[in-house]
Amino acid sequence: MIAYIPFLDPINAFHEWWFVLLVPLSFGISVIYRALKLPSLEHYWRSVISMTAQIVLFMLGLGIALVIVVVQIIPRLPMN
Repeated sequence: MIAYIPFLDPINAFHEWWFVLLVPLSFGISVIYRALKLPSLEHYWRSVISMTAQIVLFMLGLGIALVIVVVQIIPRLPMN
């Protein structure tokens, strides 16, 4: 920790558990975005939970699609 430089030397504590931080990050983004964009706060929490679920499911879908492309499609491309 003597020569630790933030943003250049990342802390290795969360490298194995990075996906756990997806839900709190999505929730925080949803809370702030919905507070700014909704005209009234009548259905605020329902909207926040819905947006959080959409973000998490979309990120999971992107991850699955990326794995399919990298593992299945790219190895079958012809090499010149």
